[in-house]
Amino acid sequence: MSLVADPVWPVVVLALIQLVDAAISFKPVAFVAACFEDVGFPRRWWWIFTPIKLAAAAGLIAGIWVPSLGVITCAALIAYFVVAIIMHVAARDLGRTLFLNATGMLVICVATLLWSFVL
Repeated sequence: MSLVADPVWPVVVLALIQLVDAAISFKPVAFVAACFEDVGFPRRWWWIFTPIKLAAAAGLIAGIWVPSLGVITCAALIAYFVVAIIMHVAARDLGRTLFLNATGMLVICVATLLWSFVL
């Protein structure tokens, strides 16, 4: 296992995805708001997703130069999406947002961790 990303491009792509996710979470677009509502996430806490996503993007980019930070950020994103999947399953929201969004992002995060830091 490497503490510095190699190759770097999957980490940059994941960071860009997180930036877009932060932008669409700031004033949640319809499908993001529906996702939050479907799992019963309290509206008063919706604001927290933008700083979380921005921090993830920053951690991934900084992790290109700071050993361990990219690995830690990837692992944190994996934990985040595991929790998201658990919330969807617990809410019996077994549709598109679970399989396409949450599970898809989990796969991307795991692939980035494996490709850039493990293999």
